[in-house]
Amino acid sequence: MIQTIYTRKNYIAISLAIFFSLLLLFSGFCLNAGSEMINASNPIAQLSAAIGFEPIIPGTAGFITLSLVAFYIIIATAALIYERRYAIVNNKSPRSAKMLGVYALTALICCVLSLGVGILFQQPISWENVRLLLLYITESLAVTIIIYTVLMLVGGAVLMFVINFFFVDKPFKFFNKEDEPIFDDAEIDSNVQNSFDSAVDLNASGFGGGGVTGETESETTVKSDVEIGDSERVFPSLSMIDSDYEGYAVEKEDTDDLTLQQICEGFRNYLASVEHLYFEIDVIRLFVCGFGVSKFEILEGVSGTGKSSLPRYFAKYVNGSVLFMPVQATWRDKSSILGFFNEFSSTYTETEFLVQLYKANYNPDKIHIFVLDEMNISRVEYYFADLLSVLEYPESERRLKIMQLPYGFVPPIKLENGFVQIPPNSHFVGTANKDDSTFTITDKVYDRAITTEFDNKNTPFTPEHTEPTVNLSYSKLRSLYKEAIANEDNRLNESDKAKLETVISFIYEQFGIAIGNRILTQIENIVPIFVAAGGTKEGAIDLMLSKKAICKIEGRFEDYIKDALGSLISLLQSTYGAGVLKLSEKTARAIIKTL
Repeated sequence: MIQTIYTRKNYIAISLAIFFSLLLLFSGFCLNAGSEMINASNPIAQLSAAIGFEPIIPGTAGFITLSLVAFYIIIATAALIYERRYAIVNNKSPRSAKMLGVYALTALICCVLSLGVGILFQQPISWENVRLLLLYITESLAVTIIIYTVLMLVGGAVLMFVINFFFVDKPFKFFNKEDEPIFDDAEIDSNVQNSFDSAVDLNASGFGGGGVTGETESETTVKSDVEIGDSERVFPSLSMIDSDYEGYAVEKEDTDDLTLQQICEGFRNYLASVEHLYFEIDVIRLFVCGFGVSKFEILEGVSGTGKSSLPRYFAKYVNGSVLFMPVQATWRDKSSILGFFNEFSSTYTETEFLVQLYKANYNPDKIHIFVLDEMNISRVEYYFADLLSVLEYPESERRLKIMQLPYGFVPPIKLENGFVQIPPNSHFVGTANKDDSTFTITDKVYDRAITTEFDNKNTPFTPEHTEPTVNLSYSKLRSLYKEAIANEDNRLNESDKAKLETVISFIYEQFGIAIGNRILTQIENIVPIFVAAGGTKEGAIDLMLSKKAICKIEGRFEDYIKDALGSLISLLQSTYGAGVLKLSEKTARAIIKTL
């Protein structure tokens, strides 16, 4: 816990407090006018006399009190830093009235324990003796502060000179253990210093317009006369997050002991009782369970069916974080969501998406949901392509390139080598409408996502009881997914796989629609999670088949399609039973009506 709370800066502050306390003891020893162990005309005593302080003989009680003051200065420093860091780690404002009161109380307690106990050693206890004792402590503190300040100024100047003298030809990086890249002066002067990741359309306004021209993988070099300054100027929002967290992530979030079934049923009841929104339980199950299979979900259907409300209120229900980004028709590339470098201002235009993604790295145990609202109002493959690809990588390699860092530039802490990490606790949701104003979402996108169809009017119901919000950490949710997948009773057995293979083979033979390994893996993983959430194996298979395979038949008008769809419905009924895969049957019948 101590390693979580204290940072290197904190340890430096505590070390300086220890040094101050030792110096205080030495100064108090030198100010003892009655001491026979040290010359009464020592430099510290002379400094005190020059200031006009009264010579005092403190006695044993004075030294005890001074020792207690020195000790509690260290204790108070460590306690105040701990309290401030505790507030930050627990997402509380360190400058709130409550925390300021805690700081004041800590300082008061340390003051009472040091001076109060020291006064008790004073014999006899009289107003004159107490006055002399407090005067001795005050003089010692004043002289110590003067000497301490001079030493810090002189020592700091010498240290600054020595360090910068030996590292004069090297880029400045404060508290960074990473090895520096080695370039010669010719390389630095030519092109390395001012290279960046993407070519910026300087006529673009804001971050909603895309801001990058033409090329899929556009690269450019910033003009040689552009000076970008330090990271606080280039990345003000990201640097502010670094300052708020002091470089340390919040390791753990409070969480309740819940099962997947309790989460799904509780969330559905919460929506009905508190938000007056009504969803079928399988829709809730697929939404919650989908994150255990894919980091990307698509909520698709007609307007007004609650697509946007579902992720918004789920984040509220589990005490998570949610960001809504309305997609613009002008979005053309990744700069629309990740921002771009502005050569005019020499700053990086930080989007809210980038800021929240960066902040998610400081809250790895908090569930973060990023919602792209009406995502198909622009072509998803244009602005979301990089993230779609990266989400397929192993967790440690899920990084997005923000910019090519110039030589010697010190970026924000979590922007390593110009990449921002996509932490595992980040989930992405796209809402999509089906109308003439939107673009068709391609199979490339559908195959990577878990898709939920919203095509029914929600039927109100009265929950048995009102559900309050819960605390659900990402680590808890992830452990529930893993436990569900590891449960052999919930997984597809050989009989289940044989049935599924029969249907998949028929779809491929009749319609030429292949279900690849990615989709098969999704089905195998979502089935046990769906079962753990209170659903059935057939219910999960039905939801996946309808959106991963049967929906792809829509829009085809060959002569044989109608009969083949009828045969598919018969196969589903003979294999699983009539009405068991009701959504798949419904989807097939809906396509038949269009033929």
